Amino acid sequence: MPIPEDVTGEEIDKDVRQELQSLPKTLADDVAKNLVMVARLIDEDPEGAYAYSKVALRLASRVAAVREAGGFAAYANQKYSEALAEFRAARRMTGNVDLWPVMADCERGLGRPEKALDMAGAPEVHKLDKAGQVEMRLVAAGARRDMGQLDAAIVTLQSPELASNSMQPWTARLRYAYADALLAAGREPEAREWFAKAVEADRDGSTDASDRLAELDGVEFMDALAEDEDEAEDKDEGEGGDAAVEEKD
Repeated sequence: MPIPEDVTGEEIDKDVRQELQSLPKTLADDVAKNLVMVARLIDEDPEGAYAYSKVALRLASRVAAVREAGGFAAYANQKYSEALAEFRAARRMTGNVDLWPVMADCERGLGRPEKALDMAGAPEVHKLDKAGQVEMRLVAAGARRDMGQLDAAIVTLQSPELASNSMQPWTARLRYAYADALLAAGREPEAREWFAKAVEADRDGSTDASDRLAELDGVEFMDALAEDEDEAEDKDEGEGGDAAVEEKD
């Protein structure tokens, strides 16, 4: 896989760089560059990120950070079985519980929501930081919805973090999930209220809460390009009509 000239490998997190110090320097540099490409592409080009992750895994599969990156790349491509295997490997190497919520979400992706709920009640959850616990709550609510338990999903999301006015990195997603669950349960007025609260918290546009809110308010958006094309067609038709009249005369 080609590596752009501007990628040096120094862009990676210092903790990852420290993990790679167990490798020969040239190999460590190559792995680092591939990990940079995974991080760079995973949102906009998940297939490309996955390809770079496979290179990194081939070069250094015994490095936990590489297994974790491989897991996230597989997860982004909905390869949940592969992602879960990589996350489990990374966890065995480090003993870290940070990956617990995404591992549970892989179980959902594999059609095993009951397993995800079991993980949501496991002792590992208590070892997660606040962000991880919120993420676990989101996964558990999703598992409830997978099982058709809408009311239980709504209750699962009701928490001090949801009620708090403090803006945290997870606030928009938590409010959005709650609004979406309310809407699925037919509680539209409450859903609208929470979509509006999600918009308030979503400063970086990580959700489509504003679109969902507009949809509930009956606002229709017309694609600008389509609108221009329609105007051009109307103009052409008008010009064609004038020409036909002139020819008749």
